[in-house]
Amino acid sequence: MRGKFITLEGMDGAGKSSHIAAILETLQEKGVEVVATREPGGTSLGERLRELLLHEAMHAETETLLMFAARREHIAQVIAPALARGAWVVSDRFTDASFAYQCGGRGVDQSKMEQLEHWVQQGLQPDLTLLFDVPVEVSVARLAAARTPDKFERESAEFFHKIREGYLSRAKAHPTRFRVIDGNRPLETVRAEVIAILQALA
Repeated sequence: MRGKFITLEGMDGAGKSSHIAAILETLQEKGVEVVATREPGGTSLGERLRELLLHEAMHAETETLLMFAARREHIAQVIAPALARGAWVVSDRFTDASFAYQCGGRGVDQSKMEQLEHWVQQGLQPDLTLLFDVPVEVSVARLAAARTPDKFERESAEFFHKIREGYLSRAKAHPTRFRVIDGNRPLETVRAEVIAILQALA
């Protein structure tokens, strides 16, 4: 039986990474193999591309193509084999991030993104996407208090507004797959909601 594919999304500072350990523990309690991964990255090649993507200035379409190059390798080497053997895959970001960051934030044409999605994914979509949503000012404040920022985290508030709009637009377009989670609440409250969603997942 094919495994489940779960993705975590949200703009930088939304808090999704704070819940990964609890998510993995909840799924492992179901007695299934769980594979944790991330984008960009997930493979040795993907991690090398990640360094370029997070720190090198480049044309928006170059950025998009590199994202999908890393994603194709990620699917071929990690995601598809894991799902085929019945494992559950939890990925910190997937293609919805490209629609939010590169289409919403950078202004890349959506039709081009859809063509890449169709070509690279060959029909693969997450079974569940948890979108952690916070107001832009909360995201910016959290980033200011966090680690040394990468090139995306150094962008303007306007960029983050576009990303948030991009994510919420994706959630509206795919309501059966997305669960939008208010990340501007106490950590324990958010975690309880996340765990409840996962426990209800067949």
